[in-house]
Amino acid sequence: MRKVSTETVVGLFVLAGIICVGYLTIHLGKMEILGNNTYTVYGRFESATGLTEGASVEMAGVQVGQVSDISLDKERQVAVVEMKIEKGIDLTDDVIASLKTAGLIGDKFIKFTPGGSDILLKDGDMITDTESGVDLEELISKYVFGDV
Repeated sequence: MRKVSTETVVGLFVLAGIICVGYLTIHLGKMEILGNNTYTVYGRFESATGLTEGASVEMAGVQVGQVSDISLDKERQVAVVEMKIEKGIDLTDDVIASLKTAGLIGDKFIKFTPGGSDILLKDGDMITDTESGVDLEELISKYVFGDV
């Protein structure tokens, strides 16, 4: 009788541990299992060099979303960046999306500069005002070879 009780307690302890690990995996991985608390907006950039999926999207220094996909618009020859933005963060149609670098040679991220319009972007809308980041290698090569 005592042996069955000990095995049951150990089994419940292991089960609780597996549930905790599963929760932390989903929570820290920012996966969405139950419900969707984001909406999608797109931006076209001349260059998305260094930007990766999962990069942060910030407004006023606060993360408001993340980059979910980067693809090439073959017709226009520009990069199309898909961004998942938290619901409750209202973006106007004149918001500016800029590709920035964290630090001198750090990770790339998208920075939103709010506009003054009253028209809000909806799920699936395109941000029309974008700024590509400065390509440091290109700038250095222009300086070295005298094109500046």
